[in-house]
Amino acid sequence: MDKIQLKALAKINLGLDVLRRREDGYHEVKMIMQTIGLYDELELRRMKQPGIQVRTNLYYLPVNENNLVYKAAKLLMEEFGTDGGISIHLRKKIPVAAGMAGGSSDAAAVLWGMNQMYGLGLSRKDLMERGVALGADVPYCVLRGTALAEGIGERLSTLPSMPKCYILIAKPGISVSTRFVYENLHANDLRPEQHPDVDAMLDALRKKDLGLLASCMGNVLETVTVPAYPVIDKLKKCMTEAGALGAMMSGSGPTVFGIFDTQAKARKAYRALRAGQLAKQMYLTMPYNVKR
Repeated sequence: MDKIQLKALAKINLGLDVLRRREDGYHEVKMIMQTIGLYDELELRRMKQPGIQVRTNLYYLPVNENNLVYKAAKLLMEEFGTDGGISIHLRKKIPVAAGMAGGSSDAAAVLWGMNQMYGLGLSRKDLMERGVALGADVPYCVLRGTALAEGIGERLSTLPSMPKCYILIAKPGISVSTRFVYENLHANDLRPEQHPDVDAMLDALRKKDLGLLASCMGNVLETVTVPAYPVIDKLKKCMTEAGALGAMMSGSGPTVFGIFDTQAKARKAYRALRAGQLAKQMYLTMPYNVKR
């Protein structure tokens, strides 16, 4: 196989709780992750000459070792001593630095694609274990679907699929530093009511109860981002007023998503956001569920 085309799926956090800050500086989390139908496109080609070439459709993205797709390719090439080189063409659609694991998903796609192209014989579990070295979200992006993430995000358990619904993604024209959010999150000082009820969400998934699931959603990182960036709260309110069952920030933000039981309500929210000029990028999509 000399060429392969791949889709790297975005994710949202249906629930994100930070339990504590560990002595090593990492945060212990409990999250429910969900892949959605928004994706980046990648094309991998084998080259006779050695090396890694990366091209993207966004001029400001790095094309060297500072890009996770480069690191993913290098990791497997060095481990298995593959012949020649590889060319990676990345077409970004997932908003950058948006709390949707775009970079991690791109890296996961490269790991999976190279495993296929070179016949490395690695299982999904093998790829997930290697993905940890690239980032905490990479193993989940290899797994996909609906999953519970614990530890620093690397301990994953598959969950019942999310019920059918429509998901509106809205990214405002701001950037939020993940480092800023976690440095200003005092996880050990949070009140019990500030933590989302992840266990209730797990029960809602088992019952296939979309309304209960949406009503239980919560992201503890909003305690930092909403006061610092009020537009996030405006996006949430606009979606709920337009009929969203629930709306929440994904990851460390600034992207906000709303869950709708009908496409008509989702489109109404889309029009309301556009009229209010609250979002710079918007996408209407659905959950991407994986058959286990």
